[in-house]
Amino acid sequence: MANCQTILPNFEFTDQEIKEAVKNHHLLSMEIELSLRCNFHCQYCYIPDKSSFENELSFEELRDAILQAKNLGIKKIIVLGGEPMLYPQILKMLKFIRAENLQVEMFTNGFGITPDIAKQLFDLKILVVLKINSRKEDVQDALAGKKGAYKIIQDAFNNLKAAGFPSKNKHLGVSTVICQQNFEEIIPMWEWLRQQGIQPYFEIITPQGKGRENEWLHVDSQKLKETFFKIAEIDRTKYGIGWDPQPPLIGIKCLRHQFSCLLNSQGYVLPCVGINIPLGNIRQHKIADIIKESEVMQDLRNYKANIKGPCRNCDKTDSCYGCRGAAYQITGDYLASDPLCWNNIERQSEIVHLPAAVGRFIPQQPPMQVIDKLASIGERTAKVNVTISNDMLFVRDDGTLDETAYLELIAQSIAAQAGFKQVGVTSQAIEGFLLGAKNLEILGPAHIGDTLTISILKYARFGDFGIFKGQIFRGEDLLAQGEVKVWENKKKI
Repeated sequence: MANCQTILPNFEFTDQEIKEAVKNHHLLSMEIELSLRCNFHCQYCYIPDKSSFENELSFEELRDAILQAKNLGIKKIIVLGGEPMLYPQILKMLKFIRAENLQVEMFTNGFGITPDIAKQLFDLKILVVLKINSRKEDVQDALAGKKGAYKIIQDAFNNLKAAGFPSKNKHLGVSTVICQQNFEEIIPMWEWLRQQGIQPYFEIITPQGKGRENEWLHVDSQKLKETFFKIAEIDRTKYGIGWDPQPPLIGIKCLRHQFSCLLNSQGYVLPCVGINIPLGNIRQHKIADIIKESEVMQDLRNYKANIKGPCRNCDKTDSCYGCRGAAYQITGDYLASDPLCWNNIERQSEIVHLPAAVGRFIPQQPPMQVIDKLASIGERTAKVNVTISNDMLFVRDDGTLDETAYLELIAQSIAAQAGFKQVGVTSQAIEGFLLGAKNLEILGPAHIGDTLTISILKYARFGDFGIFKGQIFRGEDLLAQGEVKVWENKKKI
């Protein structure tokens, strides 16, 4: 399982560096998936079993992406997988990154870390983060979904220690997911690592992939809170390390979208592992353009203005916005409050989940309202559903939908996307106008009882003006499509 944040407190970056990165659309770090291939089958992994390994980036494409990111100001590359040690050119890649004077942090399950490889990692000054979820063989093997996983990890740990890890400028970390199966070990493991000078990196499971399917892994929010606070007290009293407990990481802040992103193995730039919304692909666009033009990234970088619900008014907003991945995976909204945060246990009703009825998102009311639910949102995209009923205003006597309704379906879907972004942020509706439509094609009729999906994409924007492409489907059949130009008075928000 890839992880969503660097293991050192405060990201190793100053507040000023982070502010400059936000202001200039720059990066300070970037996570890269070399490949999704892995020899483990972890029960909490975000990658589905049947993930495609086709069309993965070549070494040259990865190299070019890293150089692009360097031009955007990155200081560190975080190497993820799959399992990085299965990547055939892993040492060549690590040497290239280090030759560019970039720090490297590599998450690994320890596969293939022989004494010789451990020594090479030590000499390259790679910050190795070994995935250890339990010090009990049966528990570790069960969580890894592989007999013998414990031995692989322990051999790697011993080889890394023998090579000289940890020492000055040669850091070693341990990544652990907090789950029911290892919960009683969490505090003892934390102290065991502190005593050896190894950086513990413990995180709550993001409900994604297998982590969503295997609900038996998850720990109650109140129990998590108690453990976070106990460990904070241990760090303060025993080791002189002070930090304020907050999810999803023990002892570490997570505001990573201010300065980082993920490049996945097929070339897509994503906000992070948890927010798996493709922002663009480096095979078509430069990373600088993807970051600058992404509305999702800009929403996250300006989170104080955009975050919704209880998290919006939390007194920790300067240093916390919960786990954006958990918020997105559970609610479908990357700006929603984190449902797993212990501060939100009693406030679940204030957190809106998708799909959601559109009545509170759009100005139109029955009988003029012609859409039912906002199904999903993405990078300048949204999907909306409606089931044609016999009492709908635009239904003809013969039970078919009047062609004049298709444009209204697209327009109201655009309004639903814009209105949803303001729920929990402001009570003031967005003032907007439909300025025109072109290339409207009606390709087939819709009938009473049909469920339609309206897909919209904002493919161009000029200030407060946006040009959208709308498509209306019944199943896989395209019934209508067209382009719409809209103006929104965003300055009033």
